[in-house]
Amino acid sequence: MSGSSEDERLKALEARIAAARKGQAPKPHTEEHYSQANLAWRMVIELVAGLGIGFGIGFGLDYVLGTRPWLMVVFVILGFIAGVKTMIRSAEEVQRKTIEAADTAAREREKG
Repeated sequence: MSGSSEDERLKALEARIAAARKGQAPKPHTEEHYSQANLAWRMVIELVAGLGIGFGIGFGLDYVLGTRPWLMVVFVILGFIAGVKTMIRSAEEVQRKTIEAADTAAREREKG
């Protein structure tokens, strides 16, 4: 009789340990990793697009007006500034989403 109650207690303890381990299991970071890589590529593309558009406009105006290379330099600088502003806007968007997710998680913890 003593042996069966110990077996039951041991099984119950094993079940509780398994439940605790399952709740504390580390979550895979693959999705987070890819989202960060996507964000980095998005920012690089935004910067390069700003530079490319500025170069194209400046080069085109220089070609038409015969003012090489002054307008190209001016528009490349303006394109760089526009690209950086777009990158900053993207970073703020991601930060805002992260803060909202953290707030939502905190509210869920308070409720549950």
